[in-house]
Amino acid sequence: MNGTDSDIEATELSIPVHVRLEIYNVMGELITALVDEGRQTGYYSERFDATGLASGVYFYHMQAGDFVATKKLLLLK
Repeated sequence: MNGTDSDIEATELSIPVHVRLEIYNVMGELITALVDEGRQTGYYSERFDATGLASGVYFYHMQAGDFVATKKLLLLK
């Protein structure tokens, strides 16, 4: 991993579901959609390239079937 990559925590899917994982800035603007696809059961983690983003607070929002979570991500360069 270089200075512009960031990891999103791993998630385990117990059933096949559609997964959407998005990164937002503090203004609520969508930065990127990392995942938007159907996934089989298994253990997943995601890495995104933060090139061009300033250090600061971002949020990642994940939907996987009925599960929905938004968490804070602190990007330090």
